[in-house]
Amino acid sequence: MAIQDQALAEKVALVTGASRGIGRAIAVALGRRGARVFVNYQSREDAAHETCALVIAAGGQASPLQFDVGDAAAVEAGVKRAADEAGRLDILVNNAAVSIDQLLLRFKQEDWQKTLDVNLTGVFAACKAAARHLLKARAGGRILNLTSVVGEMGSAGQVAYTTAKAGVIGLTKTLARELAPRGVTVNAVSPGFVDTDMTAAAISDEARAKLLAQIPLARIGRPEEIANVIAFLAGPEAAYVTGQVIRVNGGLLM
Repeated sequence: MAIQDQALAEKVALVTGASRGIGRAIAVALGRRGARVFVNYQSREDAAHETCALVIAAGGQASPLQFDVGDAAAVEAGVKRAADEAGRLDILVNNAAVSIDQLLLRFKQEDWQKTLDVNLTGVFAACKAAARHLLKARAGGRILNLTSVVGEMGSAGQVAYTTAKAGVIGLTKTLARELAPRGVTVNAVSPGFVDTDMTAAAISDEARAKLLAQIPLARIGRPEEIANVIAFLAGPEAAYVTGQVIRVNGGLLM
């Protein structure tokens, strides 16, 4: 089935961590299909407004929405605020993430907790808060969770990040079974290495060269390539897809 332009018109989406990077690209891709997008951010209000402007330019509607994904109570309040303002919520994209890298024996307990609070507990809290609204969505609601290739294959020096991203996969599959009887689909997208501020800060030129040698397509991914998959899964063409982990990694993990 071909992708339908404006197939998300009248749909309301919330994208966490959408002020930059992959989250920004996702918000724009949903806007291009006609969605109204709530652009979540933690502190970069200026960047969130830039994302909103890009969503509007792409043909959608957008509003900034501030809350800390690492604070479960703030997540619940933020989801409610979006649903109350728009009168509905059809699509939740859990994209916000933090990566604190260190080997196990040097890893601090507080860094472990912060990483899990944002990358796993925050996803759980958003799913729980959004579920009651998504169950009311006409033609079915959508939950789309961003995991990572390292959540499937492991990564030395990223013990908390890989653990959280692996947990997102289990959460996705479980919620897919729980919510399917009400027509809500739940899927995960697993990016490989993508050019973002986070990866640029974490990967040296030497490490990047070694990484490229392991990727069959021999290049780093672009945020838009992740966003296009999310936009497909959010649309009517993917109504029969649930409980899946869609890999977008250039062949790094097959």
